[in-house]
Amino acid sequence: MAIDLNDSAFLERLIEVEKKRSNNGGKWLLVPAIALAVAFLMPFYYLFVTVFKSNEEYARKGVLELPDSLAPIIDNAVEAWTSSHVGTAMFNSATYGVIGATLAVAIAAIAAYGLTRLRAYGSNSWFLVIFAGTLFPFQMYLVPLLFTYQRVGLVNSWLGMLLLYTAICIPFPLLVLRNAFGAINREIDSAARIDGASEWRVFLSMIVPNAWGSLVALFLLQFTFIWNDLLFSSVLANGTEVRSIMVALQTLQGTYAATGPNVVATAALMASLPTVLLFIALRKYFMSAFQVSS
Repeated sequence: MAIDLNDSAFLERLIEVEKKRSNNGGKWLLVPAIALAVAFLMPFYYLFVTVFKSNEEYARKGVLELPDSLAPIIDNAVEAWTSSHVGTAMFNSATYGVIGATLAVAIAAIAAYGLTRLRAYGSNSWFLVIFAGTLFPFQMYLVPLLFTYQRVGLVNSWLGMLLLYTAICIPFPLLVLRNAFGAINREIDSAARIDGASEWRVFLSMIVPNAWGSLVALFLLQFTFIWNDLLFSSVLANGTEVRSIMVALQTLQGTYAATGPNVVATAALMASLPTVLLFIALRKYFMSAFQVSS
């Protein structure tokens, strides 16, 4: 029996069958999607119900039960701020992150400009030399860095950590900015030089504004890396005055029995707020960088 594709009634029935099949398939996919969403949100639920409980309430109730009130979070936050010098650690991580990420991105931008716009001799080789440091696990650097820092007196020092974070955060921004700068039209360089602009003026007035989204996104990524670092800070800067927020959280977790899980959870929540707020503030630049790259 031949099927007439011009038959409107047949086409309508075919569309209805396809819609039913799609709806049935969508319903089956909804079940694992909901399960995954619940599994993903469960740690956040545990965190938020824990920070609003006192030690006595946490011991009396189930871990997933709702708190009686919201007031205990104030006492938990005060104790978390003072215990293990969490306030000092947050300030240290903030300075490491802001200054270190800014210097790393600035140095990477200057290097990327020289490698892509000045056409320096052996630019590809220089790029490979700089980027080769990221090919090895960070654990390989710990022992040589520790011995070197001990000899020059940079262990447990703010300057030592700033130098480390700045140096280790340069290669990845260089990779991104090398591609970003290379995609910018070279005619703007020539036009600026004809008008008498120096290389610094070309870099600051022409190249940087055209790659501002990438620069801000890279700053955000490197700040987040520095803020969340535990490996280097726990070995090279575990002193009270210079340790990072992650080392302070690790120390606070060691006193889990004395402070209680509610204080540890509150400190973890406080430690996560700066990166979240920074991402919210810079999300426009972060998304524009991905739109340009795509």
